[in-house]
Amino acid sequence: MISQLARELEAVAREKNIPRDSLIDVLQQAMEAAARKKYGMQKDLEAQWNDELGEVELFEFKTVTEDVEDDDLEIDLANARKLDPECEIGDSLGIKLDVEGLGRIAAQTAKQVIIQKIRDAEREMTFSEFKDRKGEIITGMVRRFEKGNIIVELGRAEAILPKREQVPTETYRQGDRIQAYVVDITRSTKTPQVILSRTHPGLIMKLFELEVPEVAEGIVRIEACAREPGFRAKIAVSSNDSDVDPVGACVGMKGSRVQAVVQELRGEAIDIIPFHADPARFVVHAIAPAHVSRVYIDEHAHSMELIVPDDQLSKAIGRRGQNVRLAAQLTGWRIDIYSESRHADMADQARRELGLVENLDEDMIEHLIRHGFRSVREVADAEAYDLAGILGIDEAFAQAVVDAGERALEGLILEEAERRKGAADLPPSADEI
Repeated sequence: MISQLARELEAVAREKNIPRDSLIDVLQQAMEAAARKKYGMQKDLEAQWNDELGEVELFEFKTVTEDVEDDDLEIDLANARKLDPECEIGDSLGIKLDVEGLGRIAAQTAKQVIIQKIRDAEREMTFSEFKDRKGEIITGMVRRFEKGNIIVELGRAEAILPKREQVPTETYRQGDRIQAYVVDITRSTKTPQVILSRTHPGLIMKLFELEVPEVAEGIVRIEACAREPGFRAKIAVSSNDSDVDPVGACVGMKGSRVQAVVQELRGEAIDIIPFHADPARFVVHAIAPAHVSRVYIDEHAHSMELIVPDDQLSKAIGRRGQNVRLAAQLTGWRIDIYSESRHADMADQARRELGLVENLDEDMIEHLIRHGFRSVREVADAEAYDLAGILGIDEAFAQAVVDAGERALEGLILEEAERRKGAADLPPSADEI
C-alpha cells in the first residue's frame, strides 16, 4: 500500500495542483503516524523520503550507551556495532524498519492521514488564492442551494452567496452563470468560506470599472454609490481630466456602457450624477430628476431642506420615498423636501410664532427662518453664541433674545393649558351623548 501511494505521488500532485514537496511531507507524516500506531508512542521514529528509490523509508533512532535503561530509546555498543561498525558511545543510531511489516491497519491509517493532509493543503491553497481577492468581482456557476443560500462553484473551490446578500428580485437555477462581489473570506474548520454578495454597492462600482476604461485607468472616479438592490441605484462620479465628462464616460455611446451594467444587474435602474465638493450642489444633483428651487443647510444637524416646485414634489420624493432615500445615502446628508406652497405656509406660521419673541424685528425673523428656526421653542433652546453668529449681534443681546424666547414659550404653554381646561369644562355635545 505504501509503495503504491509513493508511485502515485506525481499523479496526485498534478491532479490536485499541490506542490510535490507538500505531498512528500504528507507521506512522511502519514508513515510516522502509522508506525506509532503499531510500535507505540515511546519510540523515536522518523520517516524520510528516498528520492532515488521513490519511496518513504522508516527509521527508529536509538542512542548508543554502555548500560541500556530504556530499550525503546537506547542500544548497547556491541549490538550497535553489528549495525554500524564505526558508531561510538553517545551516537544516535538510525535503524531502518521494514515498512511492509506495518500491516493492513497501519496502511489504512497512513491512507487516512494522507487524505486529511491533502484536504488541509487544498484548504490552505484555496485561502491563499482568494484572500487577496476581497473587494473584487468573481464569476462562478450555481452549483446547489442550501437553506436559502446559493453555493457557487469557482473552479477548484466553492463560495457561498448568503440569502441576506441576494437580490430579492433575482432567481437562479442550477448551472446558471453568476457574477458577484467578494465581501469576505474566512478560515473555517471544514473549508475556507468565500462570502459573495449581489447587493453590495461595490458590485456596481466594480462593474463600471470593467465596462468603463476611464474608471479602470483612474481618470473617472466613482465617489459614492447607494443602492436599493434590484430596483434602483445612484452613483456619483468625478473626473481628474477637465476634457473628460465623467457622466458621459459612464453612460457610453447611446448608453451602451451603463446598459451593460444594468443588464448584469438584471434591470436595476442606475442614475449617474456628477459629484460636487459643495454639499448643496451635490445634494441638488443627487435629487435629480427633480428640480430644486432653494436649499437651506443646517450644518450643525448635518441636514438640508430642499424646496421644490409643487409639481416636482412627487418626483423628488420618488416612489415610496426611494429617490430621496437614495440621495440621502449617496450624499451622507439628512434631506427634508417641501413643496413651495407647503414651505410658504410653514414660513408664515414661523413668522407669526417668532413674532411673539420680544427684541426680534422682521429682518431678524426672516434671518432665523432662513437658518431653520420655525418656533419659539427653538429660539428658547438656542445657545446665545449661536444666535449672535446668525443674527450678527453681540452675545449679551443674543442672550436677551433667548430669555425673551423662554418667556414667550411659557406664555404659549399657559395658553395651551387654559385652552385644554376650557375644553374639558364644556358640556358634552349631542353626538358625545
